[in-house]
Amino acid sequence: MSWGFMFLFNNILLGAGLAMDAFSVSMADGLNEPGMGKGKMCEIAGIFAVFQALMPMAGWFFVHTVSRYFKMFEQFIPWIALVLLGFIGGKMLWEGRKGSGSEKEHSGAELPTLLVQGVATSIDALSVGFTIAGYHLLMAFTASMIIAAVTFIICMCGLVIGRKFGTKLSDRAQVLGGSILIVIGIEIFVTGVF
Repeated sequence: MSWGFMFLFNNILLGAGLAMDAFSVSMADGLNEPGMGKGKMCEIAGIFAVFQALMPMAGWFFVHTVSRYFKMFEQFIPWIALVLLGFIGGKMLWEGRKGSGSEKEHSGAELPTLLVQGVATSIDALSVGFTIAGYHLLMAFTASMIIAAVTFIICMCGLVIGRKFGTKLSDRAQVLGGSILIVIGIEIFVTGVF
């Protein structure tokens, strides 16, 4: 592939496809913390964007260096996503069910949780390294940056939607957000295994 409109268009579409899991998790984060400020929103969307950029580059690197080891790892991707998102979603469900709306404080997702979410939602993007394997380093990096920008925008939309509904749902928002994360983990698992 060469530089041009099709390069940009293909990578925007690729970014949109890859960002769907991150969009759903962002929406769940917004549900969980309806009073979230713009700085926190940028932090969450930024973390997802960084992981969505790093994973394709890691995949590209593996293809150009140790691809046979990556092939063996690829079969575990759905399992990893299921465990990570199931754990975070289960924790949110547990916390949402054990306290009433007036007693709970919506502290929101802390950095370690956000990092786990970032890995869980972007781990399937490692396989994009195979898609961009024909690119030279600068093109692969540019593709990853386009994917990151698209992910950032899509996640910001998810956070805004989640915040809006989180305010309306109040005490049920954390339970709903946790349920969404578990469903996303199951969807990634089922799609990856079957």
